[in-house]
Amino acid sequence: MTEYLLFHLYAPLAAWGGVAVGEERPSATHPSRSSLLGLIGAALGLRRDQEEAHAALAAGYRLAVRQLAPGQLLRDYHTVQVPPEVALKHHPARTRRDELLALASYQRDNSGSGTLISRREYRADGYWQVAVEATAVAPYPLVDLVAALARPRFTLYLGRKACPPALPLQPQLVVAAHLHDAFQQARFTPPDGLKPTGDELFWEEGMTPGVEAHHTFTRRDQPRTRRRWQFDEREEHRAPLTAPSAKE
Repeated sequence: MTEYLLFHLYAPLAAWGGVAVGEERPSATHPSRSSLLGLIGAALGLRRDQEEAHAALAAGYRLAVRQLAPGQLLRDYHTVQVPPEVALKHHPARTRRDELLALASYQRDNSGSGTLISRREYRADGYWQVAVEATAVAPYPLVDLVAALARPRFTLYLGRKACPPALPLQPQLVVAAHLHDAFQQARFTPPDGLKPTGDELFWEEGMTPGVEAHHTFTRRDQPRTRRRWQFDEREEHRAPLTAPSAKE
């Protein structure tokens, strides 16, 4: 039997970032590992520059997501200011502040150049449930995470700062043989009027799902460094959340 921390996520808008190239900022249909670890870190009060603390979170917990409604895809357009490569030639930018200073200098000499259109994807009216399993090197017991998610130190958001949760996360602990059973035990109050459009389970290696994997794919969402915003690849498994299989 395994102890799991369960909580749910709902907001009018969420953004589960994928690999971003240039001005395109896509969103996956369900939360990434990095976004969930960031949410837990914010609840605990960890700052982004606390590299060792974030590395301990990444090593200390396994994560699974039950997707009941991926939400509708919404694409928005933003005007963003970034310095062109020529502006950074003699002003290497290590932080966003460095970028803005280089941009301001460049704009003074080039009549306001440096503005780009950023295309950003969101998931509208999506609903997910999350399971957290502690490893042997977990920096906090799950009961401490329950307390932090119930009373977070920093403001929580679902992928971007414009996407705060619209419901309390309702964190709770359950003991179960596998993820399927854990989600069946959970007691959440879902958003009024929301009609589930599916029931899929996503989990990472090392967890016991209670269902057979239908597909395994690679995601680049394992945090390498929060300060430099770099990520590594990992494998994630997917299956419809149906009755438990004979192999548990």
